[in-house]
Amino acid sequence: MLKILIDNPLLLLFLVAAIGYPLGRIKIRGSSLGVASVLFTGLAVGSLHPELKLPEIIYILGVALFVYTVGLANGPAFLASLRRQGLRDNLLVVGILIFAAGLTLAAQKLFQLRPALASGMFAGSLTNTPALAAILDIIKHTVPREMLNRFLVDPVVGYSITYPMGVIGSILSISFLQRLWKVDYAAEAKQLRNLGVATEPLRNITIRVTSAAALGVSIEELRRRNGWDIIFGRIRHDDSVSLADSNSHFDFGDLVTAVGIREELERVTRFLGEKSESELDLDRREFDYRRIFVSNPKLVGRRLRDLRLKENHGALITRIRRGDNDVLANGDTVLELGDRVRVITDRERIDSLSAFFGDSYRAVSEVDILTFSLGLALGLFLGTLLIPLPGGSELRLGFAGGPLLVALVLGTLGRTGPLVWTLPYGANLTLRQIGLILFLAGVGTRAGYGFITTFTQEGGLLLFGTGIFISCTVAVSMLWIGYRLLKIPMSLLIGMLAGLQTQSAVLAYALEQSRNELPTVGYASVYPVATITKILLAQLLLTMLMR
Repeated sequence: MLKILIDNPLLLLFLVAAIGYPLGRIKIRGSSLGVASVLFTGLAVGSLHPELKLPEIIYILGVALFVYTVGLANGPAFLASLRRQGLRDNLLVVGILIFAAGLTLAAQKLFQLRPALASGMFAGSLTNTPALAAILDIIKHTVPREMLNRFLVDPVVGYSITYPMGVIGSILSISFLQRLWKVDYAAEAKQLRNLGVATEPLRNITIRVTSAAALGVSIEELRRRNGWDIIFGRIRHDDSVSLADSNSHFDFGDLVTAVGIREELERVTRFLGEKSESELDLDRREFDYRRIFVSNPKLVGRRLRDLRLKENHGALITRIRRGDNDVLANGDTVLELGDRVRVITDRERIDSLSAFFGDSYRAVSEVDILTFSLGLALGLFLGTLLIPLPGGSELRLGFAGGPLLVALVLGTLGRTGPLVWTLPYGANLTLRQIGLILFLAGVGTRAGYGFITTFTQEGGLLLFGTGIFISCTVAVSMLWIGYRLLKIPMSLLIGMLAGLQTQSAVLAYALEQSRNELPTVGYASVYPVATITKILLAQLLLTMLMR
């Protein structure tokens, strides 16, 4: 059997994935290893024979796909995170990561750990796969070929031994400190709603206008005066129904549909009049509504106001479903491939609007090979360039850092002329998952044979204990500084900790504790900076230790 696997690397690849992936879904006290279990399966299989390993190109391709798709998806969030409080939050994350690198340096000096082993411990304690890829890339370009296999084992071993505690340490720190500080997540959610952060699903209601203060004033003026974050849909005046726009105004007794979160709708209702039990929101005799896929590449990267839907198509968009979330549509909303827009228009225009937006599920499931390949090639090229550093040393972004930086830029741009850089949501997630599986299976099988020897004979328990210390110290420091000194709400902060760890398992636990979507906001705001910083620090750490 081993001979068959050695001679058939593709069979080995998919066997490791088929065994490892379902193991990662097994939960122990609410937590699981997730896709990282593929790495541990690869280690176990690779430990059976020194030749039982996947070709190097497998994990190189995997990590390039993974970080490139992550960058494309997080480009806009990365730019937004640098505004207002985002700059403070990202500086906190960078400071904590530098502190973690300092702890790793101290541990390496104290216990005389090999440089590559200590660097892998840094990546594992912070559960960052691209950082591990960056370490392997440096070794690949600096270590003589005859010594390469031995040096490639160390970072994977350090990563694998310390990775579990990177997840568990963060979860335990959240659990302990939220009880110690008696955090009221419900109160925080209410406070942040007042700041305009949506934490609930969107709803729609019908309101009867009975307030004199609402009469004779345009909708745009009412929205501006009162700071409403809602979208008005249809207005029924006497026996006629029309679509609301910024210049529309209300008369006494009008019925109007509105979309927003519950508390915002209640505030608008109190000002306009009263909630109506009318079936205006269900009446589709004059105006119909439908969810339509955005698959027309000509619309991608364009703002809704530039489409002039009301003037050109007699239509109104009230909300957009992006991934698993609904967002309110406003004039500045930029369309992405795969968005599902909820359009209201005359029944006769539904088909023409579907053609305008594309409405092709097949189209949003495909990848534009030209832009995808070109962007990835630019990233890989950037990764080959040597960047001079103070002191005469050089830094190479490698096949992890180069594609990530290029993808962040392209994801923010969205499109350049006719070239659409972004990927449909579903295609992005699929490629990201495939890339991560390829990488984890590749490095796991290649390091597996040396893993057992290193763990049992060369201080594996010491490495495990040091990883626990680094992970827990980083998590507690992040939460204490953020909550006690900077007064960041815990709901956002635990999401930021998950972003610092770039760890979806920690985010899932944070969402479970807060019972709202606020941790996702914190996670998205720091994830790109955390990923880039860990890649750079991992490379700097290894370079310093190997000098």
